[in-house]
Amino acid sequence: MTEAELVRAISGGLIAVAAITFGLLFVVDAPYGRHARAGWGPTMPTRWAWVVMESPAVLLFAFVYAQGQYRAHPVPLILLILWQAHYLNRTFVYPWRMRGAGRPTPLVVVALGFAFQVANSYVNARTISELQVYAPSWLQDPRLWVGVGLFMVGRRINTWADGVLRALRARRSDAGYAIPHGGLYAWVSCPNYLGECIEWLGWAIAAWSLAGASFAVFTFANLAPRAWAHHQWYRRTFEDYPPERRALIPGLW
Repeated sequence: MTEAELVRAISGGLIAVAAITFGLLFVVDAPYGRHARAGWGPTMPTRWAWVVMESPAVLLFAFVYAQGQYRAHPVPLILLILWQAHYLNRTFVYPWRMRGAGRPTPLVVVALGFAFQVANSYVNARTISELQVYAPSWLQDPRLWVGVGLFMVGRRINTWADGVLRALRARRSDAGYAIPHGGLYAWVSCPNYLGECIEWLGWAIAAWSLAGASFAVFTFANLAPRAWAHHQWYRRTFEDYPPERRALIPGLW
């Protein structure tokens, strides 16, 4: 098996796992955050759980990318910047901006997240820096710039929505939850997840690879059920929760 065949096999495997994950998470809520519960084995502090789970997306991705023969070409560099802009924040900034220590995260969740990011980071970094050749004309291809634009819009939505939640919790004297309002929160319960889905759809279009597509598919498969679980939790917890809100997609679902 060549490395290109290996990367295609892993990417295809991630799509298959995404399909399983999508169905499973509608049956069993992932046991972390507001859905944390006993019975999932040993745990670790949530801040460090985030760092461990996401670290391959920064460190392994950078290492694999640096081995590629096309690492200095403009298109791979653009994609590298997009990827690291998201994951440097998600790995080393976001966990330390969380209010309080948060509920502990089960080690099984950390292990699964870490394993996914090892596979995901490898296939995407290797694809853009070595296995896929982006001709100079790709810099004028609308797919690149549509993808970059979607990524930036999604990132803005994601970081804005996370900021709303942080500010909301900072105004509370306890560690409880409250109903967020304003902006996209008028339309959906989880605009932060919507933003992240848009980000990685943009990445997939800009990279135009099976590896990129597998990540976009997995992101939606992981976050859509999570958004639905949050939405149902809000409706159970708050009698005055706005009935017009959807879980993830404005006006639809």
